[in-house]
Amino acid sequence: MDNDVEDIDLSALSDEELVEQMHDDLYDGLKEEIEEGTHILLDRGWEPYDVLQDALVEGMRIVGIDFRDGILFVPEVLMSANAMKGGMAILRPLLAETGAPTIGKMVIGTVKGDIHDIGKNLVAMMLEGAGFEVINLGINNPVENYMGALEEHKPELLGMSALLTTTMPYMKVVIDTLVEQGIRDDYIVVVGGAPLNEEFGSAIGANAYCRDAAVAVETCKTLISEFRAKA
Repeated sequence: MDNDVEDIDLSALSDEELVEQMHDDLYDGLKEEIEEGTHILLDRGWEPYDVLQDALVEGMRIVGIDFRDGILFVPEVLMSANAMKGGMAILRPLLAETGAPTIGKMVIGTVKGDIHDIGKNLVAMMLEGAGFEVINLGINNPVENYMGALEEHKPELLGMSALLTTTMPYMKVVIDTLVEQGIRDDYIVVVGGAPLNEEFGSAIGANAYCRDAAVAVETCKTLISEFRAKA
């Protein structure tokens, strides 16, 4: 990091300048600066939801665009997401108190037999960055894990990932179980992972296939607004 960057006194910036600076700091993956900026805005009387939307979500939106366009790569996006997490840790309890709306809630996990999680974690982080609440089940999840999490957390979205062609079919096992239990229409199911494609997503009965984390965020936003309009 350049030395001149460290010399910026965040508290001396106007609100508008501070928000702009936080976008830059998110882009550069500077967690401590994001935490400091979050505290400063809250101390100035900002609502937690406004800090989330204007400073963090908007900053991650810019990161997401450059990731999609191949300007930023996975390691850099993970650093941005980690910085975002620093701000979120401060805001989450405050958001819960004020009853601020989340965009939506998602349970996500890699399917049984598969231990790959970088892509899934990136999707989870990018969704959190967009204002979703995400319950990340980790790797190697049998159908019972998904069912238990759906019951416990009552999300609108279920996300499944796989990196192996051998574990892809397990996604259908989970969707078939939802159908058997008569609860398939209660959830939006999105799937992703390197070997998947649109055709596979359709064939197993998912609502959508997401090519990468940037696509996943846009897709989930669209699907959730349609889902809520129906409800």
